[in-house]
Amino acid sequence: MIAKVITGKSFGGCVRYLLEREQSKVLDSAGIRDYDIKAIIADLNAQRKMRPQLGNAVGHTVLSWSNEDRAKLTLEKMAKHAREYMEKMGIKNTQYVTILHTDKKHPHLHIVYNRVDNDGKTIDNFNNWHKSRKICREMTEHYGYYLGKGKEKVTRQALRGNDRLRYAIHDALKSIMARAMTWKQVETMLAGQGIAIHYKYRSGTNEVQGISFEKDNVKFKGSAIDRKFSFAEMEKQLRETRAMEATQSITNSRPLAEKVREVLQQPEEQRLHTYEPQGWGLLDALLDTYSPPEPESMDDTERRRRKRKKQEAQSRGISR
Repeated sequence: MIAKVITGKSFGGCVRYLLEREQSKVLDSAGIRDYDIKAIIADLNAQRKMRPQLGNAVGHTVLSWSNEDRAKLTLEKMAKHAREYMEKMGIKNTQYVTILHTDKKHPHLHIVYNRVDNDGKTIDNFNNWHKSRKICREMTEHYGYYLGKGKEKVTRQALRGNDRLRYAIHDALKSIMARAMTWKQVETMLAGQGIAIHYKYRSGTNEVQGISFEKDNVKFKGSAIDRKFSFAEMEKQLRETRAMEATQSITNSRPLAEKVREVLQQPEEQRLHTYEPQGWGLLDALLDTYSPPEPESMDDTERRRRKRKKQEAQSRGISR
Protein backbone atom coordinates (compact mmCIF):
# COMPACT_ATOMS: atom_id res chain seq x y z
CA MET A 1 0.00 0.00 0.00
CA ILE A 2 1.41 3.37 -1.02
CA ALA A 3 0.04 6.90 -1.15
CA LYS A 4 0.64 9.88 -3.38
CA VAL A 5 -0.13 13.15 -1.57
CA ILE A 6 -1.25 16.19 -3.58
CA THR A 7 -2.66 19.64 -2.80
CA GLY A 8 -4.41 21.93 -5.24
CA LYS A 9 -6.63 24.97 -5.72
CA SER A 10 -9.63 23.80 -7.75
CA PHE A 11 -12.24 21.39 -6.38
CA GLY A 12 -14.10 21.65 -9.67
CA GLY A 13 -11.16 20.53 -11.81
CA CYS A 14 -10.18 17.73 -9.42
CA VAL A 15 -13.66 16.26 -8.91
CA ARG A 16 -14.61 16.43 -12.57
CA TYR A 17 -11.35 14.78 -13.59
CA LEU A 18 -11.96 11.91 -11.17
CA LEU A 19 -15.67 11.31 -11.75
CA GLU A 20 -16.25 12.17 -15.41
CA ARG A 21 -15.11 8.78 -16.61
CA GLU A 22 -16.82 5.42 -16.93
CA GLN A 23 -14.35 3.53 -14.72
CA SER A 24 -15.07 5.51 -11.55
CA LYS A 25 -17.37 5.08 -8.56
CA VAL A 26 -17.99 6.91 -5.27
CA LEU A 27 -17.15 4.54 -2.42
CA ASP A 28 -17.58 6.76 0.62
CA SER A 29 -18.17 10.39 1.61
CA ALA A 30 -18.92 12.76 4.47
CA GLY A 31 -20.48 16.24 4.56
CA ILE A 32 -21.36 16.38 0.87
CA ARG A 33 -24.11 15.32 -1.53
CA ASP A 34 -22.18 12.59 -3.33
CA TYR A 35 -24.88 11.68 -5.89
CA ASP A 36 -24.01 14.50 -8.32
CA ILE A 37 -20.73 16.03 -9.52
CA LYS A 38 -22.04 19.61 -9.43
CA ALA A 39 -23.43 19.09 -5.91
CA ILE A 40 -20.09 17.71 -4.65
CA ILE A 41 -18.19 20.70 -6.05
CA ALA A 42 -20.71 23.21 -4.67
CA ASP A 43 -20.59 21.72 -1.16
CA LEU A 44 -16.79 21.69 -1.04
CA ASN A 45 -16.54 25.27 -2.31
CA ALA A 46 -19.15 26.48 0.17
CA GLN A 47 -17.06 25.26 3.11
CA ARG A 48 -13.76 26.60 1.80
CA LYS A 49 -15.23 30.11 1.91
CA MET A 50 -14.70 30.04 5.69
CA ARG A 51 -10.95 30.38 4.91
CA PRO A 52 -10.85 32.44 1.69
CA GLN A 53 -7.15 33.24 2.15
CA LEU A 54 -6.20 29.55 1.88
CA GLY A 55 -5.19 29.04 -1.74
CA ASN A 56 -4.48 25.29 -1.76
CA ALA A 57 -7.68 24.13 -0.06
CA VAL A 58 -7.92 20.91 -2.08
CA GLY A 59 -6.49 17.81 -0.43
CA HIS A 60 -6.04 14.87 -2.79
CA THR A 61 -4.46 11.51 -1.97
CA VAL A 62 -4.13 8.45 -4.21
CA LEU A 63 -4.06 5.17 -2.25
CA SER A 64 -2.72 2.19 -4.21
CA TRP A 65 -2.17 -1.49 -3.54
CA SER A 66 -0.12 -4.05 -5.41
CA ASN A 67 -1.98 -6.18 -7.93
CA GLU A 68 -0.91 -9.11 -5.75
CA ASP A 69 -3.31 -7.82 -3.07
CA ARG A 70 -6.35 -7.82 -5.34
CA ALA A 71 -7.75 -11.09 -3.95
CA LYS A 72 -7.53 -9.75 -0.38
CA LEU A 73 -9.41 -6.53 -1.09
CA THR A 74 -13.10 -5.71 -1.23
CA LEU A 75 -14.75 -2.34 -1.81
CA GLU A 76 -15.70 -2.21 1.87
CA LYS A 77 -12.10 -2.91 2.94
CA MET A 78 -10.73 -0.24 0.63
CA ALA A 79 -13.17 2.36 1.97
CA LYS A 80 -12.31 1.34 5.54
CA HIS A 81 -8.56 1.60 4.86
CA ALA A 82 -9.09 5.06 3.38
CA ARG A 83 -10.87 6.22 6.56
CA GLU A 84 -8.12 4.71 8.74
CA TYR A 85 -5.44 6.39 6.64
CA MET A 86 -7.16 9.79 6.95
CA GLU A 87 -7.55 9.36 10.71
CA LYS A 88 -3.85 8.57 11.14
CA MET A 89 -2.91 11.51 8.88
CA GLY A 90 -4.97 13.93 10.97
CA ILE A 91 -7.57 14.48 8.23
CA LYS A 92 -10.57 14.73 10.56
CA ASN A 93 -13.80 16.69 11.00
CA THR A 94 -13.99 17.69 7.35
CA GLN A 95 -15.70 16.95 4.06
CA TYR A 96 -14.33 14.17 1.87
CA VAL A 97 -15.26 11.87 -0.97
CA THR A 98 -13.53 8.56 -1.77
CA ILE A 99 -13.56 7.57 -5.44
CA LEU A 100 -12.66 4.15 -6.85
CA HIS A 101 -10.89 3.96 -10.20
CA THR A 102 -10.63 0.74 -12.19
CA ASP A 103 -8.65 2.07 -15.14
CA LYS A 104 -5.35 0.62 -13.93
CA LYS A 105 -4.13 -2.90 -13.38
CA HIS A 106 -3.52 -2.35 -9.67
CA PRO A 107 -6.31 -1.52 -7.17
CA HIS A 108 -6.39 2.16 -6.22
CA LEU A 109 -8.69 4.92 -5.04
CA HIS A 110 -8.67 8.71 -4.71
CA ILE A 111 -9.50 10.68 -1.59
CA VAL A 112 -10.54 14.30 -2.12
CA TYR A 113 -10.96 16.27 1.10
CA ASN A 114 -11.42 19.86 2.18
CA ARG A 115 -8.42 21.34 3.99
CA VAL A 116 -10.89 23.80 5.56
CA ASP A 117 -12.53 21.67 8.24
CA ASN A 118 -16.09 21.87 9.53
CA ASP A 119 -15.09 24.52 12.09
CA GLY A 120 -13.28 26.72 9.58
CA LYS A 121 -9.81 25.62 10.70
CA THR A 122 -7.03 24.63 8.29
CA ILE A 123 -5.91 20.99 8.19
CA ASP A 124 -2.14 21.08 8.37
CA ASN A 125 -0.15 19.46 5.57
CA PHE A 126 3.33 19.97 7.05
CA ASN A 127 5.63 16.98 6.48
CA ASN A 128 2.74 15.06 4.93
CA TRP A 129 5.00 13.04 2.64
CA HIS A 130 7.00 11.56 5.53
CA LYS A 131 3.92 10.89 7.66
CA SER A 132 2.13 9.23 4.75
CA ARG A 133 5.03 6.94 3.92
CA LYS A 134 5.29 5.77 7.53
CA ILE A 135 1.54 5.19 7.87
CA CYS A 136 1.35 3.23 4.60
CA ARG A 137 4.22 1.01 5.70
CA GLU A 138 2.56 0.33 9.07
CA MET A 139 -0.81 -0.47 7.48
CA THR A 140 0.77 -2.68 4.83
CA GLU A 141 2.57 -4.75 7.45
CA HIS A 142 -0.43 -4.82 9.79
CA TYR A 143 -2.86 -6.14 7.16
CA GLY A 144 -0.32 -8.40 5.48
CA TYR A 145 -0.37 -6.69 2.12
CA TYR A 146 2.41 -6.98 -0.43
CA LEU A 147 5.51 -4.99 0.47
CA GLY A 148 7.33 -3.64 -2.57
CA LYS A 149 11.00 -4.49 -3.06
CA GLY A 150 12.32 -0.99 -3.37
CA LYS A 151 12.57 1.93 -5.74
CA GLU A 152 13.93 -0.25 -8.55
CA LYS A 153 10.39 -1.59 -9.06
CA VAL A 154 8.90 1.86 -9.69
CA THR A 155 8.06 2.58 -13.35
CA ARG A 156 9.92 5.84 -14.03
CA GLN A 157 7.96 6.67 -17.18
CA ALA A 158 4.71 6.81 -15.22
CA LEU A 159 5.97 9.39 -12.73
CA ARG A 160 4.92 13.02 -12.87
CA GLY A 161 5.76 16.25 -11.07
CA ASN A 162 7.84 16.08 -7.90
CA ASP A 163 7.85 12.27 -7.89
CA ARG A 164 9.60 12.30 -11.26
CA LEU A 165 12.22 14.74 -9.97
CA ARG A 166 12.75 12.82 -6.73
CA TYR A 167 13.38 9.56 -8.54
CA ALA A 168 15.67 11.29 -11.06
CA ILE A 169 17.79 12.52 -8.14
CA HIS A 170 17.66 9.07 -6.53
CA ASP A 171 18.90 7.31 -9.66
CA ALA A 172 21.65 9.89 -10.21
CA LEU A 173 22.88 9.56 -6.62
CA LYS A 174 22.82 5.78 -6.75
CA SER A 175 25.05 5.78 -9.82
CA ILE A 176 27.39 8.49 -8.56
CA MET A 177 27.89 7.03 -5.06
CA ALA A 178 29.09 3.80 -6.61
CA ARG A 179 32.06 5.72 -8.11
CA ALA A 180 32.74 8.89 -6.11
CA MET A 181 35.30 9.12 -3.30
CA THR A 182 34.95 12.79 -2.33
CA TRP A 183 32.19 15.34 -1.93
CA LYS A 184 33.77 17.42 -4.68
CA GLN A 185 33.35 14.52 -7.09
CA VAL A 186 29.73 14.09 -6.01
CA GLU A 187 29.02 17.78 -6.57
CA THR A 188 30.67 17.81 -10.00
CA MET A 189 28.89 14.71 -11.26
CA LEU A 190 25.51 15.88 -9.95
CA ALA A 191 25.99 19.30 -11.54
CA GLY A 192 26.48 17.54 -14.85
CA GLN A 193 22.95 16.19 -14.47
CA GLY A 194 21.43 19.51 -13.44
CA ILE A 195 21.28 18.69 -9.71
CA ALA A 196 22.58 21.06 -7.01
CA ILE A 197 23.66 20.23 -3.44
CA HIS A 198 22.78 22.38 -0.44
CA TYR A 199 24.46 21.80 2.93
CA LYS A 200 22.85 22.64 6.27
CA TYR A 201 25.35 23.80 8.91
CA ARG A 202 25.13 23.83 12.67
CA SER A 203 24.43 27.39 13.77
CA GLY A 204 27.61 29.45 13.97
CA THR A 205 29.90 26.60 12.87
CA ASN A 206 31.22 24.88 9.75
CA GLU A 207 29.84 21.52 10.91
CA VAL A 208 27.47 20.00 8.35
CA GLN A 209 24.25 18.70 9.87
CA GLY A 210 22.19 17.88 6.81
CA ILE A 211 21.98 17.90 3.06
CA SER A 212 19.40 18.56 0.37
CA PHE A 213 19.30 18.29 -3.40
CA GLU A 214 17.65 20.60 -5.92
CA LYS A 215 16.51 19.92 -9.47
CA ASP A 216 14.33 22.20 -11.62
CA ASN A 217 13.93 24.59 -8.65
CA VAL A 218 12.45 21.83 -6.45
CA LYS A 219 14.40 20.92 -3.32
CA PHE A 220 14.37 17.59 -1.42
CA LYS A 221 16.09 16.60 1.80
CA GLY A 222 18.56 13.78 1.31
CA SER A 223 16.64 11.48 3.66
CA ALA A 224 13.45 12.19 1.70
CA ILE A 225 15.15 10.79 -1.41
CA ASP A 226 16.27 7.71 0.51
CA ARG A 227 17.68 7.09 3.98
CA LYS A 228 21.03 6.16 2.48
CA PHE A 229 21.28 9.66 1.00
CA SER A 230 21.29 11.55 4.28
CA PHE A 231 24.53 13.45 4.89
CA ALA A 232 25.76 10.99 7.54
CA GLU A 233 25.09 7.93 5.37
CA MET A 234 26.68 9.47 2.27
CA GLU A 235 29.76 10.50 4.27
CA LYS A 236 30.04 6.92 5.50
CA GLN A 237 29.78 5.57 1.95
CA LEU A 238 32.50 7.93 0.71
CA ARG A 239 34.85 6.92 3.54
CA GLU A 240 34.30 3.24 2.76
CA THR A 241 34.97 3.80 -0.94
CA ARG A 242 38.22 5.66 -0.16
CA ALA A 243 39.32 2.88 2.19
CA MET A 244 38.60 0.23 -0.42
CA GLU A 245 40.51 2.17 -3.06
CA ALA A 246 43.50 2.60 -0.75
CA THR A 247 43.53 -1.11 0.07
CA GLN A 248 43.33 -2.00 -3.60
CA SER A 249 46.19 0.37 -4.43
CA ILE A 250 48.40 -1.15 -1.73
CA THR A 251 47.62 -4.65 -2.96
CA ASN A 252 48.37 -3.75 -6.56
CA SER A 253 51.65 -2.00 -5.68
CA ARG A 254 53.35 -4.99 -4.00
CA PRO A 255 56.83 -5.68 -5.39
CA LEU A 256 56.92 -8.25 -8.18
CA ALA A 257 59.45 -10.34 -6.25
CA GLU A 258 57.00 -10.58 -3.36
CA LYS A 259 54.26 -11.80 -5.69
CA VAL A 260 56.61 -14.40 -7.21
CA ARG A 261 57.67 -15.63 -3.75
CA GLU A 262 54.05 -15.96 -2.71
CA VAL A 263 53.25 -18.16 -5.70
CA LEU A 264 56.40 -20.27 -5.35
CA GLN A 265 55.62 -20.97 -1.71
CA GLN A 266 52.26 -22.46 -2.63
CA PRO A 267 52.06 -26.26 -2.86
CA GLU A 268 52.37 -27.56 -6.42
CA GLU A 269 48.74 -28.72 -6.48
CA GLN A 270 47.50 -25.30 -5.38
CA ARG A 271 49.60 -23.55 -8.03
CA LEU A 272 48.05 -25.77 -10.68
CA HIS A 273 44.54 -24.94 -9.48
CA THR A 274 45.24 -21.21 -9.50
CA TYR A 275 46.12 -21.26 -13.18
CA GLU A 276 43.55 -19.32 -15.19
CA PRO A 277 42.95 -20.92 -18.59
CA GLN A 278 41.76 -17.72 -20.23
CA GLY A 279 45.31 -16.40 -20.62
CA TRP A 280 48.77 -16.12 -19.10
CA GLY A 281 49.28 -13.27 -16.67
CA LEU A 282 52.63 -11.64 -15.90
CA LEU A 283 53.37 -14.05 -13.05
CA ASP A 284 52.51 -17.04 -15.20
CA ALA A 285 54.96 -15.85 -17.85
CA LEU A 286 57.76 -15.38 -15.27
CA LEU A 287 57.16 -18.79 -13.75
CA ASP A 288 57.03 -20.51 -17.11
CA THR A 289 60.69 -21.66 -17.02
CA TYR A 290 60.30 -25.07 -18.68
CA SER A 291 61.66 -25.64 -22.19
CA PRO A 292 59.21 -25.71 -25.08
CA PRO A 293 58.19 -29.22 -26.15
CA GLU A 294 60.14 -30.76 -28.98
CA PRO A 295 58.46 -31.38 -32.33
CA GLU A 296 56.51 -34.68 -32.48
CA SER A 297 58.32 -35.71 -35.73
CA MET A 298 61.69 -35.99 -33.96
CA ASP A 299 62.78 -39.65 -33.53
CA ASP A 300 64.46 -41.19 -30.47
CA THR A 301 67.98 -41.08 -31.99
CA GLU A 302 67.81 -37.35 -32.58
CA ARG A 303 66.46 -36.79 -29.05
CA ARG A 304 69.38 -38.73 -27.53
CA ARG A 305 71.89 -36.79 -29.65
CA ARG A 306 70.51 -33.42 -28.54
CA LYS A 307 70.41 -34.53 -24.91
CA ARG A 308 74.08 -35.69 -25.03
CA LYS A 309 75.14 -32.43 -26.69
CA LYS A 310 73.40 -30.42 -24.02
CA GLN A 311 75.05 -32.40 -21.21
CA GLU A 312 78.53 -31.92 -22.77
CA ALA A 313 77.98 -28.18 -23.00
CA GLN A 314 76.97 -28.06 -19.32
CA SER A 315 80.07 -30.08 -18.33
CA ARG A 316 82.40 -27.69 -20.14
CA GLY A 317 80.79 -24.76 -18.40
CA ILE A 318 81.35 -26.33 -14.96
CA SER A 319 84.97 -27.33 -15.69
CA ARG A 320 85.88 -23.74 -16.40
